[in-house]
Amino acid sequence: MTACLLIPHYNHGQQLAPVLERLAAMALPCVVVDDGSSAEELAAVEALAARHDWVTLVRRPVNGGKGAAVKTGILWARQQGFSHAVQVDADGQHDLDDLPQLLSLSKRQPDAVVTGIPRYDESVPRHRYLARYLTHVWVWVETLSLELKDTMCGFRVYPVAAVANVIEQQRVGDRMDFDPEILVRLFWQGTPIIQQPTSVIYPEQGRSHFRALEDNWLISCMHTRLVFGMLWRLPSLLFRKRRRKHWSSVSERGAMWGLKTLLWLYRHGGRWLCRAVLPFIIGYFFVTGTEARQASKAYLTRANAAREAQGLPSIGSGNWASYRHFLTFGQAALTKLDAWSGKLNVGPAQFPNRQLMVDLFERGQGAMILTAHFGNIEIFRAAAESEFRKRINVLALTRHAAKFNAILAELNPRSQVELLQVDELGPETAIVLQERVAAGELVIIAGDRTSATNFGRVHYSDFLGQAAAFSIGPYVLASVLDCPLYLMLGLPGDPTPELHFEKLAAPLSGPRKTRQQRIGECIDHYARKLEQQVIRHPLHWFNFYDFWLRDDGQLVDKE
Repeated sequence: MTACLLIPHYNHGQQLAPVLERLAAMALPCVVVDDGSSAEELAAVEALAARHDWVTLVRRPVNGGKGAAVKTGILWARQQGFSHAVQVDADGQHDLDDLPQLLSLSKRQPDAVVTGIPRYDESVPRHRYLARYLTHVWVWVETLSLELKDTMCGFRVYPVAAVANVIEQQRVGDRMDFDPEILVRLFWQGTPIIQQPTSVIYPEQGRSHFRALEDNWLISCMHTRLVFGMLWRLPSLLFRKRRRKHWSSVSERGAMWGLKTLLWLYRHGGRWLCRAVLPFIIGYFFVTGTEARQASKAYLTRANAAREAQGLPSIGSGNWASYRHFLTFGQAALTKLDAWSGKLNVGPAQFPNRQLMVDLFERGQGAMILTAHFGNIEIFRAAAESEFRKRINVLALTRHAAKFNAILAELNPRSQVELLQVDELGPETAIVLQERVAAGELVIIAGDRTSATNFGRVHYSDFLGQAAAFSIGPYVLASVLDCPLYLMLGLPGDPTPELHFEKLAAPLSGPRKTRQQRIGECIDHYARKLEQQVIRHPLHWFNFYDFWLRDDGQLVDKE
């Protein structure tokens, strides 16, 4: 990835100077596209460019608008061989401290546009803040989606080739209509769009070039064009919308039916009968679950590539390997039944870091534990119940928590495990859990699933060769609960299973300004640890949907 800074400029010489001073630390080449500024302002910009050898000045002789300047800069960047261009306004509105985060996201997914979602302070003019929502609504109509939260923020990282292709082949506005229109057109052609919150201010001495009548007219014309463009693309947009599904609408297909069937067999024939019938039950789900089967094979292909890079043998990626993946999931469900009924023998299990767990339990301290849909953590639950009688609260991001609790009560009325169904990790959830953590209880949540209702609250980390979305919710919750955060994975072992248990972070509470960075680093560490184990044991990560799907407001097919 080779990136440059792109600053469209029109009569902002005084504001541009401090912007360039702050950008100098980024050590990136910069092109300032002057869009026909006055002679005095142009002289000031020429002096700035001469002072900074990393700044190139490109002049447009006649003012054409912000969009025209950005187009000129994109084509210049392509000609110079840059793969990405970082658009920054010249008037100092953008929080340049967020620039490394935007670049990091772009490096993880180079084909994506990374754009800011503004967080305004009290300096924002009220009428401009409210007026933006008119464009938001029209954009939602034009894309048949709520994915694009804000299309008017000019703080972006563009993949140069994709944007140059659009502006050369399609009509895109030259003025204030450019920022929303280019995002809509990129969305139409399937370019991934990553949205990252960023602070935006309106400087007291700031100068706006927004022309109330002319630019509002151009924006209205732009939305008219885009609505007709949406109608032309209606079939493809509807098809894409129908095909994109969140994990919560995929993984629950028949989950309760399958579990109840296993439960009936378990009660009437024990584990032996379950094991005998399990291949046929799994075969039904494998044959009828087209999307889950395809997702499994795609995931195993990624896992095999990662294993090959480490000199490990392939486990296959076709139908047979995928069926084994499904079957391993079913066998893990049997272990859950053993654990929930109190019959799981934890004696053979290996606990390399057992003392850390013992210290946590003996102090009577509450804690939050991150896990994943990997292996079988029922070993941990069984050990915590049998040896320490520790109360465990498992946060379930599905609709079936109450039904699972009923099954738990039937299997083992003395169970110390309670499944808490939550739609999102909001204030109500935090209040309940604060009481439980204060009482020394444990809170367990899987960190490899995103929210089914609150899209976009994610951090993208490298995972098996591509950026994947990890929810920030558990980490924000841990910060609010002000308790230590642990990582726990149940690793399959031959012949004995093993429990991986480590401290991820002391309480994540701290200065709000650096909280996002702390959470991002913690998620990156979690992703690396999970990836290491997934590469070692690929059949034991129970992922049956597109884990690398963008988390920007996908259609969730809830029944």
